[in-house]
Amino acid sequence: MFEWKKEYETKVDKIDEQHKKLFEIGNRLYELIKNDLVIDKYDKIMDIIVELKNYTVFHFQFEENYMMEIGYKKFLSHKVQHDDFIKKFNDIDFKKIDNSQDKYMLELMNFIYEWIDGHILGTDMQYVQK
Repeated sequence: MFEWKKEYETKVDKIDEQHKKLFEIGNRLYELIKNDLVIDKYDKIMDIIVELKNYTVFHFQFEENYMMEIGYKKFLSHKVQHDDFIKKFNDIDFKKIDNSQDKYMLELMNFIYEWIDGHILGTDMQYVQK
């Protein structure tokens, strides 16, 4: 589901590495959801969600520090997008995951993919065009 494309490259090596790591974690979650051999995926889903959230927080902090270092003028609006994304993680309905693991997680995965795709190609590319 999460396929790295050349268009995602910011030319900031550390940020590109971190974006690729986010894709890798997202793909592990997607593969777990699509695996019909695992009946109860809740614990594994939760482990990957926690890892994805923690790595996302780490990445956003790194990216925000980078933007401040380069004096990026749209830093605050960019940070608001990061904060909104983390809020989505904090608002995950764990009962829905437990009751309807695949359906709820596919909806969440689609949100994550669309957000990452749009954010990297749209918002992130603005600070690297300096």
